[in-house]
Amino acid sequence: MAAPQFTPTPVVDTARAYGSPDVVPHAWSPDRPGDIVGFQPSGDRLGYQGPDQGFAIKIANGFKDRLQLQPGEHAADAIKGCLGVGLRRASMFSRAPVVHDLTIAFTIWGFLDPNPPAELVAARGELFTGVGHGSHYSEARAIADVVPEATLRQNPQQVAQAYPARWRELTGL
Repeated sequence: MAAPQFTPTPVVDTARAYGSPDVVPHAWSPDRPGDIVGFQPSGDRLGYQGPDQGFAIKIANGFKDRLQLQPGEHAADAIKGCLGVGLRRASMFSRAPVVHDLTIAFTIWGFLDPNPPAELVAARGELFTGVGHGSHYSEARAIADVVPEATLRQNPQQVAQAYPARWRELTGL
């Protein structure tokens, strides 16, 4: 940053140049006990890893006013259940979650439809009830795992076109 004009400066400033340090440290390598070599592990209850997954909570909460809940359903259950589906889709593309991931999740489970099929409402009632509570990780994982990969590879328009007629195929039920 330049000095203000009222600051006294010597008439002859000595020129400064870059000087490298006397010792150059060794290159970093992953040698700590907790470092992962290769890709993230996969398996039961490990979920689907991806960058900036916490942002999906903000996106999902933005749907709260648009959710079409049936009597006895709670927004927290719908959000938490669909959150895993959206995160799984985002991680398949190795990116952070976007609104389309959650749009697909809420669409296939009928939470954006004012008149979802009665069988879908009954099925999601069994899966989603109580998932919004913090101690139901396994149930939330089951919702994310049941959705076929083919559904998650579709775009929101394809899912919206297929939704009412082929909800079983979209949800994997």
